Amino acid sequence: MSFDTNSLSPGARLRAAWMSGPLTLPGVFNPLVAKMAERLGFSAVYLSGGALSAGSGVPDIGLLTLTEFTQAAQLTAQATTLPLLCDADTGFGESLNVERTVRMFEAAGAAGIHLEDQEMPKRCGHLSGKSVVSAEVMAAKIRAAVAAKRDKDFVIMARTDAKAVNGFDDALDRAKRYLDAGADAIFPEAMESRDEFERFAKALPGAVLLANMTEFGKSPYLDVKTFGEMGYRLVLFPLTAFRVAMKAAEDTLRDLMQSGTQTGSLPKMQTRSELYDLLGYTGYEARDRAYFGGRQ
Repeated sequence: MSFDTNSLSPGARLRAAWMSGPLTLPGVFNPLVAKMAERLGFSAVYLSGGALSAGSGVPDIGLLTLTEFTQAAQLTAQATTLPLLCDADTGFGESLNVERTVRMFEAAGAAGIHLEDQEMPKRCGHLSGKSVVSAEVMAAKIRAAVAAKRDKDFVIMARTDAKAVNGFDDALDRAKRYLDAGADAIFPEAMESRDEFERFAKALPGAVLLANMTEFGKSPYLDVKTFGEMGYRLVLFPLTAFRVAMKAAEDTLRDLMQSGTQTGSLPKMQTRSELYDLLGYTGYEARDRAYFGGRQ
């Protein structure tokens, strides 16, 4: 028996998407890219704290606030019917802060968040120099997050950065503790080999796992099909589109500076009509005329 998943809550739609997985989860760095991802056939999208920070001109070290994160989440969620998983860094404080973090992301229309067990100031998960809080502190945050959500299907994902700090066994032990605390899914950050990804999945049979395929980091490049065969339900590409877009912007600006004209870039551009089509421009105009009784 089939049903319309759009009638479900965002969290329920994300769960349905990963159950049909493995789910390819692209990072979208603005609401229009989210609309594009939906048009191209993706089943869910992701808002990266790294992309949000970089797009604001600052490094991913916890400088942006909860308000800035949830404003971006709200605009993105409003632009698409796809469920949106959001990076929530360390939860923007301790356990009581995490309660508010969950409620604000849920109110923004997100399908779920992931929380990480780093200490502040946090760092990109694939850089050295990280430190992690105790497993007990992180488990308390997970319990607070689960208690705070209003929709039972709102996803609470636990990310552990412990592998690069304390080793594989500690990361695995933490994942088990976080699942016991109520986490819906686990995000093991900075695995360094295919074997480590496989061992992690085998040690947590039945758990919902996310594999992070960020570029230029510690993890090898593996495809979605391979991860699905290992048992991973979600495969994240958090900055892929952002990095390509930034390189294209750099090349375009350099050419403009050197040549004094944009004509060399025209073949690489999204056209005006393509942009208007993605925006649904004609639909806005038609509705505006309808509201005036067609007299405009």
